[in-house]
Amino acid sequence: MKTILLIEDNDVIRENTAEILELAGYAVLTAENGKVGVEKALSTKPDLVVCDIMMPVLDGYGVLHIFNQHPHLAGVPFIFLTAKTERTDLRRGMELGADDYLTKPFEETELLSAISSRLHRFGKLQADYDLRAPEGLGNFLDDAAAAGQLRDLTIDRRPHSLRKKQEVYAEGDEPTRLYFVQTGRVKTVRRTPGGKELITGVYGPGEFFGYLPLLEQGPHADTALVLDDATLLYIPKADFMALLHRNAAVGQQFVRLLAGRVSEREEQLLGMAYGSIRRRVADTLLRLHEQAGAAPEATIQLSRDDMAAVVGTAPESLIRTLSEFKQSGLIELTSHGIKLLRPEKLRQPNW
Repeated sequence: MKTILLIEDNDVIRENTAEILELAGYAVLTAENGKVGVEKALSTKPDLVVCDIMMPVLDGYGVLHIFNQHPHLAGVPFIFLTAKTERTDLRRGMELGADDYLTKPFEETELLSAISSRLHRFGKLQADYDLRAPEGLGNFLDDAAAAGQLRDLTIDRRPHSLRKKQEVYAEGDEPTRLYFVQTGRVKTVRRTPGGKELITGVYGPGEFFGYLPLLEQGPHADTALVLDDATLLYIPKADFMALLHRNAAVGQQFVRLLAGRVSEREEQLLGMAYGSIRRRVADTLLRLHEQAGAAPEATIQLSRDDMAAVVGTAPESLIRTLSEFKQSGLIELTSHGIKLLRPEKLRQPNW
């Protein structure tokens, strides 16, 4: 059952409107002024607010301002009730972020229709988004802006073209944005004290990178370099934080989109620490195969040096293991790259 917070200083209007909402199947919290309304919202977060503008103690504009600034309340759909119809009042409410405006007296159907419409829009997030599709990220950001009331998300989503070997950011740089790969590939690299290069990630179309330092609020711990000519989309740090924190449903969905890479990185580090060379090479091939589309004809295109850095071994050890896999009929080595012939065999744990 959805909870509606009704803030109205007129006793008759408040009681009658609350009765209408309860008959429509909503749980209703009522408050006689803005101050009491904010206190009740902090105690029990509502799914939507219906609020009068002209009230004692704290008016409707003040209530909406507090909601917008409070991390627990930001993003709750907000409908103003008012007897004033001047254009300046309408504009001020909308500029502050109100979702709708009803002029008193209003019909029951007007109120219920406005509430139903805003709640439906608030729940617009899809169960999943195909980020590999050209419109995937755009669809998520559009839905997040609507469902989470994130009106201030950056509108500019121009793609940025980067050439092979171009540096995206360097180790020690302060993070300013989240990166999304639209086309091409990007690798992240760290160097050991002995100067050995370790590739910590290879990111292809539909994948995010550069988010860990944003979460940790520290500098980049690795360097990002373009593997193939790539097109990237930039999500500014402020938008990244808004997607995570301003609305619970949006934040949870955004975390799900990021979580796959976090868990994959943990598995990669564990494999490098405890897995055999054959197991590590097999896991790397499977990850790169999936990134290339996972189709039978998909070809893994990565230099032996880069692949060895992903696995965490010497190029000679990688080449020897690949030769063993080829002799066993697991892979095919071509001039274009590596094809997996029996990926199900590579997934078996007894390596």
